Order: sequence, then C-alpha cells, then structure tokens
Amino acid sequence: MEWINAKAVDYSAAFSSPEDELLGEISAHTLANHPEPGMLSGHVQGKFLQMVSCMIRPLRVLEIGTMTGYSAICLAEGLQDGGMLHSLELREKDAEQARAHVSKSRFPDRIIVHTGEALSILETLQETWDLVFIDADKVSYIRYYEMVLPTLRSGGFILADNVLFHGQVLEDPLTGKNARAIQAFNEWVRSDPRVEHVLLTLRDGLMLIRKK
Repeated sequence: MEWINAKAVDYSAAFSSPEDELLGEISAHTLANHPEPGMLSGHVQGKFLQMVSCMIRPLRVLEIGTMTGYSAICLAEGLQDGGMLHSLELREKDAEQARAHVSKSRFPDRIIVHTGEALSILETLQETWDLVFIDADKVSYIRYYEMVLPTLRSGGFILADNVLFHGQVLEDPLTGKNARAIQAFNEWVRSDPRVEHVLLTLRDGLMLIRKK
C-alpha cells in the first residue's frame, strides 16, 4: 500500500533541522549495509525524538530496540546531567555496531547498550524511567508496555514506533501477525485509563503516551 505521500516526506525533511555529521554517517552506513535499513528511525523521526527528549529533560531513558544506535543518540540529546540511557538490542551484530557509533557520539559514557532478550534484561534494570521508546518486535509490544508502565514515573512518557505498520492497520480485514499485534496494542492503549495518548502520523506512526 502506497499510503505516505513521498513529496510530503521530502518536504518535511527539507524544513527540518538537518542531521549532524555523525547521524548522517550512521544513516548512510545503515542504508548501505544493514539487511533491514527501513527500520532506521531516520532524519525527521530522529529529530522528533531529539526534540521530545530536550523538552522532557529525562534522567533515565529506556530504549527497547537499538538497531545501529541512531535513535539512542537522538534520545540522549536531552539527558540531564548525570542522566543515562539504557538501550536493549537482541542481535549482537547490531549491538556491536551501535556501540561503535555511540563511542563516536557526545554520549559515550551515558548510553549503555545491552544485548539479549528485552524482557529478560528489563527484569534486571532497577530504574524509574522518565522516557521509554518501544521499537522492537511487534508481537511483544503489549508485554513491553505492561512491563515498563509500572516503572515509568507519573507524568513520564512512552513513545511506541510503527503503530501504523506500513499502513496495514488500515486494511480490512487485517492480515499478518505484526499488523494484528500492532492493532491489538493500539486498542490496548486506547482502553487503558492509566494513560493519555495521541497517535501521530509521523513516518510509520508514533504513539505518544503519558502516564497519569
């Protein structure tokens, strides 16, 4: 389904602050070498993540799904002094690449990339989160959400990526396990009285969720 206007996407990028040199390098390297380059947050979404972080000024940030480190570096931009970002990545190759990119950033000692199953790692992290970014396997979104929400501070934020899932959530009937999982997640959040939320039509869809 061609559901995003390519000219509007290009226009948005043209009128957004440009990537810095390192983010541009990460983007180019990922697009040229990664088997699934479409998973990269990219310029406009990365700038949005950076802006949200700078508005919130978090002390503790959690990212579920590191890929090559692009979004982690964006999210680290607004960290308070003494703040830390924990990023969880299943695939060792991606985690190694992300660590290499983080080492070149302004935040080499403030971003920790963990490797392994996210649900298992989450059990070991004794933190209260200010900002959480969920961008991992879609069938586990509800589990991630329910695991992190109790450890999110009141007034804290969750950002969930791919909540339009390539436009497949707009189809009737829904096909594919990922589209069905994302639809279930969206409905789960909509019915949750503990939060308020807005679904943004940015890139592949972002859900911004605030814990009451």
